[in-house]
Amino acid sequence: MKIVFLDAKSIGDDLDLSGYDELGKVVKYDFSTDDEIPGRVEDAEVVVTNKANINEATVGGAHKLKVVCVTATGTNNLDKKYLEERGIIWHNVAGYSTESVAQHTFAMLFFLLEKLRYYDDYVKDERYVNDKIFTHFEKQFFQIAGKTWGIVGLGNIGKRVADIARAFGCRIIYYSTSGKNHNKEYEEVDFDTLLKQSDILSVHAPLNEHTEGLMDRDAFRRMKSSAIFINVGRGPIVNEGDLAEALKKGEIAGAGLDVLSAEPMSRDNPLRQIKDSDRLLITPHIAWASVEARKKLMDTVLEQIRTSISQ
Repeated sequence: MKIVFLDAKSIGDDLDLSGYDELGKVVKYDFSTDDEIPGRVEDAEVVVTNKANINEATVGGAHKLKVVCVTATGTNNLDKKYLEERGIIWHNVAGYSTESVAQHTFAMLFFLLEKLRYYDDYVKDERYVNDKIFTHFEKQFFQIAGKTWGIVGLGNIGKRVADIARAFGCRIIYYSTSGKNHNKEYEEVDFDTLLKQSDILSVHAPLNEHTEGLMDRDAFRRMKSSAIFINVGRGPIVNEGDLAEALKKGEIAGAGLDVLSAEPMSRDNPLRQIKDSDRLLITPHIAWASVEARKKLMDTVLEQIRTSISQ
C-alpha cells in the first residue's frame, strides 16, 4: 500500500510517524499545489492532507485511491460528494486539540489582560535596575474573578474554556449562533446581551452561514470599552477592518487572534497597522499545535487508516 502525505509540513517534522511505515510505502511532500497533486497521488491508496484540495480535478486520476484522511477537524477542502460517488472513504479528526486551544485562549487573555509585553520590556530594557521602589505597576490590570466571560460556540472547546473560566471565578454566558445548541450548565443569552455584558468574549465557533462576519463594526460598538476579545475559531468570523477601527478608537480594550481571514497573513490585512501589543496579539494559527495535540491527531489518523483498509 502507498500512503501519500500532501502537506506533511503542516503537522511538523518533530513527531514519530514510524507507525505509518508499517502499513506500506510512505511518501511525504512538504506542500502540494493543485497542479502537483494529480501526479503525486496517481498510484496512492491513501492520501493524508491538511489543507490540500481533494476533488475530481486533483484525484480523478488516482484510480487506486481508497482512503482520504484530513489532519484537521474542518473538511472544506474535500469534495465529499465526489468522494462518496467513487466509494472513497474520508475521515477528519475532532476533539484532538481541545486542551491545547483552551490553554492558548487563556495564554492570550493573560498576555493582554496583565500587559505582559510592557512589563517584560520594562525589565529587559533595564528600567527596573536600581529603580526607586520594589514594584512597578504603571499599566493597570485586573482580576478575571468576578468578571463575565462570554462565549460564542459552546462546543467541546468552548465548554472547556467555560469550565476553566468558572474555576477562575468568572460568570459564564454563551450565545448559540445556530439557536440549536443548548447547555443547562451555563446561562444562554442573545447576541446583544452577550456583547453588552461580556468583559471577556471568546469565539470557538465553526465558520458557517451563521458566523461569517458575525463580529463586525456594529458588534464591536456594542461591547464594553474595557472588554477583551479573543478569536480562536475561524478568521472570517471577524471583519478585520472593523476590528482594527474598534481598537484604534478604543471601543474595546484589546484583541487576541490565532486565526485570520487569510492565512498566512495577507499584506493588505488592516490589522498589520496596529503594532501595540497591549492592544493586539496575533499568533500564527498555533492554538491547536501543542506536541500532545499533534501526536493525538496523528495517532488517530493512523488508526483510521488501519481500520479503513481492513474493512
